[in-house]
Amino acid sequence: MNTAESSAVASGLAWFKSSYSGAEGGDCVEVAAGTGTVHIRDSKAVAGPVIRVSRGAWAGFVEQA
Repeated sequence: MNTAESSAVASGLAWFKSSYSGAEGGDCVEVAAGTGTVHIRDSKAVAGPVIRVSRGAWAGFVEQA
């Protein structure tokens, strides 16, 4: 996992938020697929830090969730 990535590096990605988040946003995370990685950020702090994990790690997380 790499938490040092800046939001500027991830700004060109296509970010997605769960449809369960509703129109008001709420407490959500957004994800974006990169080359071999998945980027994760707080939807309320898009200029904040981004966590990057491998696609395998993300698939394992989703499988367990």
